[in-house]
Amino acid sequence: MANESTAAPAAPIDPGSVPSTQALSPGDRNRLLKCYMAGMNQLQTNANYAVDMLSTCVVGDPGNPVFLQKFLEALRRKHGGKKAGSITSFFAAGSRAGLKKLAASAQWAELVKAGVEIIKSNPFDHTALLAMAEACGNLMFADSQAFYLRAALDAAPADPEVNRQCARFAASQGNFDQAINCWRRIGQVKGLAEEAEKAISELSVEKTIAAGQGMIGRGSKPGAATPQGSGAAPPSRIDELQSVIKTNPADIDSYLELADLVEQKSGVDEAEKILLQALDASGGDLKVREHLEDRRLRWGKHRVMIAEKRLATDDSAENRESLDRLRRAQLKAEIDVYAARCSRYPENLTWKFELATRLKASGNYPEAIKYFQESIQDSRRRGAVSLELGECFQKIKQYQLAMQNYATAVEALSDREMELRKRALYRAGVLATALDDVDTARKHLSSLAGVDFGYRDVAQRLEKLGTAKDNGADG
Repeated sequence: MANESTAAPAAPIDPGSVPSTQALSPGDRNRLLKCYMAGMNQLQTNANYAVDMLSTCVVGDPGNPVFLQKFLEALRRKHGGKKAGSITSFFAAGSRAGLKKLAASAQWAELVKAGVEIIKSNPFDHTALLAMAEACGNLMFADSQAFYLRAALDAAPADPEVNRQCARFAASQGNFDQAINCWRRIGQVKGLAEEAEKAISELSVEKTIAAGQGMIGRGSKPGAATPQGSGAAPPSRIDELQSVIKTNPADIDSYLELADLVEQKSGVDEAEKILLQALDASGGDLKVREHLEDRRLRWGKHRVMIAEKRLATDDSAENRESLDRLRRAQLKAEIDVYAARCSRYPENLTWKFELATRLKASGNYPEAIKYFQESIQDSRRRGAVSLELGECFQKIKQYQLAMQNYATAVEALSDREMELRKRALYRAGVLATALDDVDTARKHLSSLAGVDFGYRDVAQRLEKLGTAKDNGADG
């Protein structure tokens, strides 16, 4: 959708480097990679076979953008610009009804599987492509969602519903110009001009707000010729970098600078294409891979910020759902990235701590405990990690272990970490109360009250503990 192009960006040369979106066993993962290689080996000479092999990959791992990109490429080679005939369309109508039933029961993976069978016969079936995009959105496979939307827009560039969904997705990604272009096409349809004008006006406001929050582009480097706040890179520099890359495709630094400038001018999608080209040209260089990972995380945070602002101005069920989905997708992306870095740098305790905090946020407490226990070797984080461990152990009902870690946190956290220390004292006091350890509860809650008597409900809890003691004395 970037620049209204539906061409898929270049992919990393190694699909196995893309984190699996499914809970696949090593055997299943290897099987899909073998199907991928078999399909790729026949892509130029036997498109039918390539389609069959690559469709197996897409069904087995529907969120893998490399699998999907090559599957769609194989479909284009097989069908060219020839759309399905009337008989194929007739049978597809019944299949599309099946997609609606699967969507109604939220069977998203099954919907993708059924949709793959439809577009194998007719890759221009924009209704099926939209349904598959929706399924991937609900599964939090944003990359795959973007591919299906691009394919739908390519198949039906003037269709209002295709453009609505593309506009909605583009806006959620912070690509406001693309969203506005979609609404301009909608406005050309009879009876929809007023709706389009209203949407364009709202998007223009959101774009201005986002730019003011530093959510579009990275800004000019010191000394750059771009006027501050213009949000546009000098075309001459972009042309210059493109020329350098054409002459020397291995000049990775030029790719990275070009991605910065293109992000400011054309948006995230175009910048991502350039970074994927850099990854391909470098042979999967780790520096480029991690640069792309960092960018994707930053873009994801910006999307969440945009969704939060949209919800603040329009508290609708749709906006709440969109924000929740983006937050979950961002958390999943962070877990994938930090897990990969822990694997690459097993001695780096910072990555283990970052991964542990995300695993805890996702509710995976046993795995979070594992990485917190490894990261506690960093003495600078001993108090903070002990507090996190205490909360994880409490979640899995290991209360004595939780109390031990809260006590360690209280002892290790200094006055410079006062907010964490207050949280540790509160957690220890509340848990001790639940365990009927009145003396320990009073000790921690009194210490907390001594530094912040207004902290949450500490005053009421101390009062209850005092009442319990008085009743015991009276007895």
